Amino acid sequence: MSEEKVIAVQAQKVVWPRELVEMGIYSLVALGIPFALGHPQLLVGSIVNIMLVLGALRLKNHQIWPIILLPSIAVLARGLIFGPYTMLLVFTIPFVWIANSILVYGVKFFRTLKWNPAIGIGVSAILKFLFLYSIAMILIKAGVLPKPFAVSFGVFQLYTALIGGAVALLINQFLPKKALE
Repeated sequence: MSEEKVIAVQAQKVVWPRELVEMGIYSLVALGIPFALGHPQLLVGSIVNIMLVLGALRLKNHQIWPIILLPSIAVLARGLIFGPYTMLLVFTIPFVWIANSILVYGVKFFRTLKWNPAIGIGVSAILKFLFLYSIAMILIKAGVLPKPFAVSFGVFQLYTALIGGAVALLINQFLPKKALE
C-alpha cells in the first residue's frame, strides 16, 4: 500500500477592490442589456446610461472605457435595434463612443467644478444629444444613413441620458461611499 500524500489547503480570503467589482458589474450590465432586451430603446438606453453615469461618479477614468465601448458592440452584435439597417451602425459606432465619452467625462468635469450633480448630468446629457444628433443629421444628409436614424439618434438620446442620470444619482446614494470621498 502506498503512502497517501496529504496537501493542506489554507482558506484564503480574496478581497476585490470596490472599483474593480463595480467596473465589472457596470460593464456586464452595459454589455448584457442590449443582448438580453434589445428593445425598447428607451429602456435599454436608460439602463446603459445608468451604468455610464454610475461609472462617471464612482470610477477612475481608465476604468470607464469598457462601459463606454461595450454597449455599441452589443447592439451591433445583436442586430435587432435597426433590423435591416444594423450594418449601418458600423458607421455610427465611433460617434456613439464619442457621445458616451462626452456624457461620462462631462459628468466628471462638472463634478470637479463642484456643480450640483443633477445639473452637471443634465448639461452633459444635452451635450451628448447635440453631438450625436448633429452627426446623425450630417450622415443622413450625406446619404450614408436613412432617415429613421434621426429618431433613434435624436431626442431619445436626450431622454435616455436624462433618465439614466437621474436613476444613477438615486442609486449612488445607496452605494457605499468611495474611499476618497
